[in-house]
Amino acid sequence: MTTTRIIIPCYNEAKRLRPEAFLRALSNEPGLRFLFVNDGSSDTTLHVLTTLREKNPGQISILNLARNSGKAEAVRRGMLEALTEPCDYVGYWDADLATPLDAIGEFLSVFNHDGIEAVIGSRVCLLGRKIQRKAWRHYVGRVFATCVSLLLRLKIYDTQCGAKLFKNTPILHQIFCTPFKVTWTFDVELLARFILLRGMSPGELASTWVEYPLHEWKDIKGSKIGIKDYIRGGVEFCTLFFFLHTPARNSYLRDLQTACFTPFHDSTSG
Repeated sequence: MTTTRIIIPCYNEAKRLRPEAFLRALSNEPGLRFLFVNDGSSDTTLHVLTTLREKNPGQISILNLARNSGKAEAVRRGMLEALTEPCDYVGYWDADLATPLDAIGEFLSVFNHDGIEAVIGSRVCLLGRKIQRKAWRHYVGRVFATCVSLLLRLKIYDTQCGAKLFKNTPILHQIFCTPFKVTWTFDVELLARFILLRGMSPGELASTWVEYPLHEWKDIKGSKIGIKDYIRGGVEFCTLFFFLHTPARNSYLRDLQTACFTPFHDSTSG
């Protein structure tokens, strides 16, 4: 049986979490596992997650972080925790389910093609697709995606969609062992790390990664992303340029290559 572990980073998501959707997805797929990362929430998120786990302890686990560290670190810690157990695929998904959980099965089907190591959701407005996105976020996102394509020398449409799935390979440990240099744009740095550690050209990476046009995606009320985040994204873009296109690249790569794997344990799982 194929086993898939999905990390769900959560920060003050008590009012937006849909427990029934996660339970329904698990009942339909016995090989699916959810690891919820409570990122130092100040509301009742941990209680909601604990109650959810009690309903299916075999397929749900929790990693509780004492202090809020941000989505990048929550995902990184969750990925490291997930990789301590055998699984075929591992990835992360936004807690608000802007991307429906049904897409996990669609992502997995893409791996049936030889050589595919990662599938990332892409919010492309096509006929027959239900992509509901605020206009200003769409156009700012297009500008950002163009800049990212130039930074990575990789033709990519959407780096910031919060739905990504990876084939479990040894390199994933190195990818996530070192904290990210950026926070909001960590997905871009993630791509860059694959390019650097694989010693691949962007074109070679493009043959192992697939952008999957989502059938459905919508802005969920209560999203914590605003215009300030896009401004911060511009600053972080400069940070990534420094580490990828200046002499600092050599020391950055060396740190990635020598990173050690240290597992993080779920402090709430009895």
